[in-house]
Amino acid sequence: MPKGLKPTLAILAIAPALYSLLGFLVLPGASLQVINRQLPRFVTQPATLERLEFNPFTLELTLHRLRLGETGREQLAFERLYGKLHWDSLWRGHLHLAEIQLERPQVSVRFDKQGTLNLAHLFKLPASSAGKADEPVGEPFPLHLDRLLLTGGRLHFQDRRPSTPVEARYNALDLELRHLGTLPGDNAELTLQASGPNAGRIDWRGQLSLLPLRSSGKLALEQASLRPWWPYVRDAAPLVLENGSVTLSADYQLELAQGLQLQLKNAALKLAPLALSAADGRPLARLQSLEIGKTSLDLARRQVSIGRLLGQELETWAAREADGQLDWQKLLASGSPGQPARLDKGKPVGNEPPRPWRILLADARLRGSRLHLADRLPKQEVKLQVGPLDLSLHNFDSHGKDPFLVDLDTGIDQGRLQAAGQVRLNPLAAELQLDSRDLDLRPAQAYLAPFIRLELRSGHLDSSLKVDLSSGEKPGLQIDGRAAIRQLHMLDTLKSRDFVKWQQLTLEKLSYRHGERLDIGRIVLEQPYARFIVNENLSTNIGELLIAQEKGQPASPPAKGKSQAPERGATQPLGIHIGSVEVRDGSANFADFSLKPNFATAIHQLNGRIGSLDNRQRKPATVDIKGKVDRYAPVGISGSLNPFDPLESLDIATRFQRVELTTLTPYSGKFAGYRIRKGRLNLDLHYRIDQGQLNAENRLVLEELQLGEQVDSPDAVDLPIRLAVALLKDSQGRIAIDLPLKGDLNNPEFRVMPIVWQTLRNLVLRTAQAPFKFVAGLTGDKADLSHVEFRPGSSELDAAAQRNLDLLGKALEQRPQLRLEVEGMSAQASDGPLLAKQRLQREYRNAYYRLLQQQGKRVPASADELSVPEGEKEMLLEGIYRRRLKQQPPAEWNKLDKESRSTRLSEAVLDSWEDSTLLLRQLAQARAASIKAYLVEQGGLDDHRIYQLDVDISEAPPAAHVSVPLQLAGE
Repeated sequence: MPKGLKPTLAILAIAPALYSLLGFLVLPGASLQVINRQLPRFVTQPATLERLEFNPFTLELTLHRLRLGETGREQLAFERLYGKLHWDSLWRGHLHLAEIQLERPQVSVRFDKQGTLNLAHLFKLPASSAGKADEPVGEPFPLHLDRLLLTGGRLHFQDRRPSTPVEARYNALDLELRHLGTLPGDNAELTLQASGPNAGRIDWRGQLSLLPLRSSGKLALEQASLRPWWPYVRDAAPLVLENGSVTLSADYQLELAQGLQLQLKNAALKLAPLALSAADGRPLARLQSLEIGKTSLDLARRQVSIGRLLGQELETWAAREADGQLDWQKLLASGSPGQPARLDKGKPVGNEPPRPWRILLADARLRGSRLHLADRLPKQEVKLQVGPLDLSLHNFDSHGKDPFLVDLDTGIDQGRLQAAGQVRLNPLAAELQLDSRDLDLRPAQAYLAPFIRLELRSGHLDSSLKVDLSSGEKPGLQIDGRAAIRQLHMLDTLKSRDFVKWQQLTLEKLSYRHGERLDIGRIVLEQPYARFIVNENLSTNIGELLIAQEKGQPASPPAKGKSQAPERGATQPLGIHIGSVEVRDGSANFADFSLKPNFATAIHQLNGRIGSLDNRQRKPATVDIKGKVDRYAPVGISGSLNPFDPLESLDIATRFQRVELTTLTPYSGKFAGYRIRKGRLNLDLHYRIDQGQLNAENRLVLEELQLGEQVDSPDAVDLPIRLAVALLKDSQGRIAIDLPLKGDLNNPEFRVMPIVWQTLRNLVLRTAQAPFKFVAGLTGDKADLSHVEFRPGSSELDAAAQRNLDLLGKALEQRPQLRLEVEGMSAQASDGPLLAKQRLQREYRNAYYRLLQQQGKRVPASADELSVPEGEKEMLLEGIYRRRLKQQPPAEWNKLDKESRSTRLSEAVLDSWEDSTLLLRQLAQARAASIKAYLVEQGGLDDHRIYQLDVDISEAPPAAHVSVPLQLAGE
C-alpha cells in the first residue's frame, strides 16, 4: 500500500460517516436549538419549532410543527415544511429547488380597530437605513423552484375596523406551483383551490412569472356568501344584508412590470339570491338572480365590455320622503360615524383628470322585476306598483355617441306601459314607440289636491305615441300618435257631487313639435258631462273649488338700463291645429241656488261637430251641435268661429225650442216678481263679428206664457208685468221679441249681456208705460187710443171717436189676453150747464105728458116724443120750480113781468141741476156704455173683455170736448 494511501482511505471512510453524523444528527439538533433560542429575538409572540430533519445527501430539509403565537391562537403555523435542493445549484449559478411542500399551514390575518396588521408586528424587523432608501434596486436573487405544493392550508381573516367585525375562514386551501423562478423564461404554472364556510370555493389556474411580474389564467369563485364582507358596505351605507351570495369566474391577464395592467376575458358573475333591507327593517331590494357573462375588462383602457346581463325577479322599494329627498339617496349619502372622510372625487389627484370608464353592454335584460314606489311629499301618500317589468338594453355604450336599443314592457298598477326604440346619450337623442293601456290616473289626485277641491275618482290613459327627442344646438321633441283618456270621473269634494266626467276623450293623429306646433287630427269626446252652479252668495262652484295659493316672493326688478317690455317677435306662439272636435251624447247640469226657489236645468243628448281649428290661419271653423234641454226641448248651435281670435270672425246661430218656462220660475220670481205657471220658450240668437264689430240678432218667442202667483223679491222690477205680458202676447198666445244689437267689441266699456238685458227691460218698460201707443202700433197707426172724446153734455160717439175705437178693436183682436177698462167721465164745468138745460127740457116734456094724461088726451108712448108748446112752458115752469126747489118762488118775483119772472124761475132751476152729481154720473155712465156697446157691437169684441169702472167727475175748466180715459190690463 503506497505511503499515505492508508490515511487517505481512512479519511474517505471517516468523512462520509462524519458528514452523515453532522448532517443527520448534529446539524438538525443544533439548528433546532439555535432556532428555538433565536426565535424570541425576531418574533413578538411565543414561537416553537418541534422538529427539524435534514438529509445531507439529497439536500432535503424538513421542519415539523412550527407555531407562532399563543396556543390555540396561533398567528402563523404549519405542520410540515419540506424542501429539496438540487446539487446543480453548485455549478448552475442559481439556486435550484427541486420541491417545497407545506402541509397544513395556518395563517391568521388580523386588523385591529386602529388598522394595525398583526403580521406586521409579529416579527421584529431591523430598522431600515435612511441611506439605503435611495439606492437603486439590485438584481433579484437567481432562483428556480421546480414545484411548490401547499396542502390542507387554513386562512383566518379578521378585520375589526368596521363597526361589525369582518371575519372569514378558508379551511381547505391547496396550492401548487411548477417552475417558479426569477430566471429569464421562468413561467410557473399555478393551481389554487380554497374553500371555507360562507366563503365559497376559490379555483385559480394559470401562469405566474416573477421577471417580469405577470400572471394569466382563470380565476373562479363559487357560492361565496356576501355576509362576511358586508360590514364594509354597511359602514358606507346603512344597508342590511339578509341574504346574498356570489359566483364569478374570469380569464385574466395581469402585468405589473410597468404599472398595474389587468385584463379580464370571458368573465362571468352570478349574484343569487340577494336581499337588502334598511336598519329599521323595511325591505329595500330583493333579487332572485343576476347573471353577467361574456364580459371583459381592460384596466389600462378603463373599459368594461359586458356581453350578457340577465336579472331575474328584481324587487325594490323606493320612496320620496316628505322633505323631497329619495330614501335611497339618504341611505347612500349617510355613512357610519367615525369612518374616515372620503376623498373629493371631483378633484383629480394628478394634473389631468382620469379618463372616464367606458362601459359597453351588448345585451342586458331584466325579467319579472317589480318596483314599489311611494311619494310622501304630497299630503296624501302616493303609492305605485310597477311590474312585472321586463327591460332589455342592446349595444349600450357609456360614451353615449352611438345609439342603443331599449325595450320596456311593464305593468303599472292595473295598467300596462311599453316602450321600444333607440336612445343616444351624447348628445341626448331618442326614438321611442310608447304604448300605454289602462294607466290609472288616480295617483295624480295627491298632486291636484293642494290646488283644487276635486277628487279624481277614476280615469285611465291609453296611448300609442312615437317620441323623437334630440338635443344639441337646436333641441327638439316630436310626438306623434294617438291618446285617449277613458272613464274620467271628477267629484266635487265640497258637496260630494259630480263635477266633470266623460266616457272617453280621444286625440287622434296627434303630432307635437316642441316650440313649433301641435296638430290633432280629431278630438272625440264621448258622453261628456259637466256641472256649473251659482251659489247663494253668487259665487260659482268653479270658484269655490279653487284653493287660494300663498303669494310667492315678488319678482326681482329688472336691471337698470334694460327694457322691461317683452321683445316683439322673439318667439312665435305655438301653432295649434285641430282637424275636428266631435261631441257624442254629452250632458250638463246648471243650477242657480241664489234664487228662491232654486233653479236647475239639464242639457242632454248633446251631439255635434266643430270643424278645423287653426290659430295661424284666419279661416273660421264650422260648428254644428245639437242637444236637448230637460230631455225634450231641442237646442242647436251652428255657424262658424275662430276660437283663437273670436273678435276677428264669428258667425254663430243658436236655437232653443220648446224650453219649458216653468224651469225659469226662480228667475221670473226674482227679477219679475211672479212665478211662471205655464209656457214655453223659443230662442234664436244670431251673432256675427267682423273685425271686432258685433252685429247680433236676438229673437225671443214665448208660447202660452201664464204668470202665477206674485212673489216678494227685493230685486223685482217695479213694472206692470201682467200688463206687459198681455200687451206682448199675440192672438196665438205667443210673445215675439226682436232684440238687435250692434257695437264695437274692441271698446272695453262695451258689454253684450248688460246691453241685451237693458234693451229687454226698456222694451217691457215702454210697453207697460205706454200701452195704447204700443197697441196703436199693432195697427200701423199713431193715433192716441188712450181716451175717447165726447161733446159736452153728450154720450154719442162722433166720427173721430168711432175711428179710434175701430183701431182699438183691431188691436185688441190681436192681443186676446188684454182687457179694456173704461172709466166713465163727465166734467162739471163743461157738462153741467148742458145737462141742466137737457134736464129742464125733459121736465117740460114729463110735466106736459102728465097734463095731457090728466086731460084725457091721447099721448105717445113716451114723453120724449112730445113737443111742448112755448105757451105752455111758463105754466109748467112754475110747477117744476116748486117740485125741484121744494119752495114757493120769492114774493118779490110777483112784481116782475112774465118774461122776467120766467127767466128767474128758469135760472133757479138750472142752477140746481148744474151741480147735480147724479146727472153728471149718469152722463159718465152713458159715455162708458156707448164705448163698450160700440166695441162689442161694431168691433166684435167679447163683452167680458170690457170692464166699466166706477165713473168720475172732472173738475177741469170748460172745454170743447170731454175725454173718457181708457185703461188696459192683462187677463
